[in-house]
Amino acid sequence: MKILVLNCGSSSVKYKLIDTTADQTLAEGGVEKIGLADGFLKFKRPDGSKDIVDLGLTDHKGAIKAILSQLTDPKEGCIKSFDEIDAVGHRVVHGAEKFNKSVLITDEVIQQVKDCYDLAPLHNPANITGIEAISSLMPEVPQVGVFDTAFHQTMPAKSYMYALPYRFYTEDGVRRYGFHGTSHRYVSMRAAEFLKIDPTDCKMITCHVGNGGSITAVLNGKSVDTSMGLTPTEGLMMGTRVGDVDPGVLTYLINKHNLSGNDLQKIINKESGVLGVTEISSDMREIEAADNAGNERAHLALEMYEQRIIKYIGAYAAEMGGVDVIVFTGGVGENQTGLRANVCAPLKFMGVELDQEVNAKTRGTETLISVPGSKVKVVVIPTDEELMIARDTETIVNGLK
Repeated sequence: MKILVLNCGSSSVKYKLIDTTADQTLAEGGVEKIGLADGFLKFKRPDGSKDIVDLGLTDHKGAIKAILSQLTDPKEGCIKSFDEIDAVGHRVVHGAEKFNKSVLITDEVIQQVKDCYDLAPLHNPANITGIEAISSLMPEVPQVGVFDTAFHQTMPAKSYMYALPYRFYTEDGVRRYGFHGTSHRYVSMRAAEFLKIDPTDCKMITCHVGNGGSITAVLNGKSVDTSMGLTPTEGLMMGTRVGDVDPGVLTYLINKHNLSGNDLQKIINKESGVLGVTEISSDMREIEAADNAGNERAHLALEMYEQRIIKYIGAYAAEMGGVDVIVFTGGVGENQTGLRANVCAPLKFMGVELDQEVNAKTRGTETLISVPGSKVKVVVIPTDEELMIARDTETIVNGLK
């Protein structure tokens, strides 16, 4: 089955065309700067080479139309017509408590996703725009929604409730939802396959560490706790997000600097994290380079970044009564060898023993990086959220037949 996977952001659309019979990516790319005169489409060819097409598109419908035209282009395309696309799978960021699994897109589902706009004002409207664009351009093709929050719906109330007045939960839906769920689900399943262990009898901690980052406690195949909360701002220190912070700090800053809600949102989401501490960059590669050059604040930022990962791993190991497997994934988790070494070093007390030589050589490949006798297995598993979305889409569409 050929499935088009779409990830629609506020000003961008990422895509992959996947043949699920062989888990093969036929085409991938994305449109950026939608609504601006310098908007463009970038794509990767099967040989790995890349190209860019200038577009200047006004909306998501035009962006998706450009993607479909690229896929069917006589020279650069990989299919002859839209008819070869059997289904479309959409990444949908927030499903609140309405969705605990992927679903076929219907009018009712669209309305329920719209009901979550308040919880994800930047993401869910863009996701719906993509769904509506496909409905207009390819009305007969089935569509499936795969939710970032769904995997974490197995968390118990003690993990997802905030110690706020209960009415804010019942009236406003204020609770911890967690994100990166599709990634955590994929890597936890794939790690079990890779290690040849039973995922339903395993204590696993999955570390999705990138510009955005989250850690999940996966007990017997189910998420029981995760570091992100009502929004993706909670938890780890990230590229530009603050992560965990004393809420009293925020009220202090609001009062001292007369900040509006929008001012505070910008600070905690766009100006904090690694960028805020270093004032250099949000890119960990640049921070590592600055650290190597002797920049003290870059060194501090790295220590802070790693310390918070260590703290969550330790907390989740305690919560589950131990841990069997630690998984590193995401752009940083898959490629920053020094970070993995520094995170694992203080965990030796609970049975984590890294193979330093193997770890130093491992970037972006499925690899066991702990020594053979390590009580806790440590693995690098590159994430593939698009493949997970494609598989869910295939399962749901096959169920319609």
